[in-house]
Amino acid sequence: MANYSIAQLDSLNPVICPCGFARRAFGLPENPAASLHLVDIQADSRLHYHQKTTEIYVVIEGVGWVELDGEKFPIQPLAAVLIRPGCRHRAVGQLKLINIVLPAFDPADEWFD
Repeated sequence: MANYSIAQLDSLNPVICPCGFARRAFGLPENPAASLHLVDIQADSRLHYHQKTTEIYVVIEGVGWVELDGEKFPIQPLAAVLIRPGCRHRAVGQLKLINIVLPAFDPADEWFD
């Protein structure tokens, strides 16, 4: 097995997620360390949290806001947001962002109130 992996994000099939549509890379059983998602938000995303996951959002297109534990913050291209476990969050607006997920994404760690 190679010591590296390359993903062409725009060629990955999108999946529906609480934020809109995500193209998920590097989420393989042999790579539990981290995954990366290209997320396309077309409408208000659903408020959710993770018990174990830390996420880093980097906005690459669009303007909107992010809600973090009930507070709203404006975001635009090149804004970066660190979201720790337990933080209830969502993004709102027409946005495209890179989401770095630590450890690698686990769908069992998405929680809704």
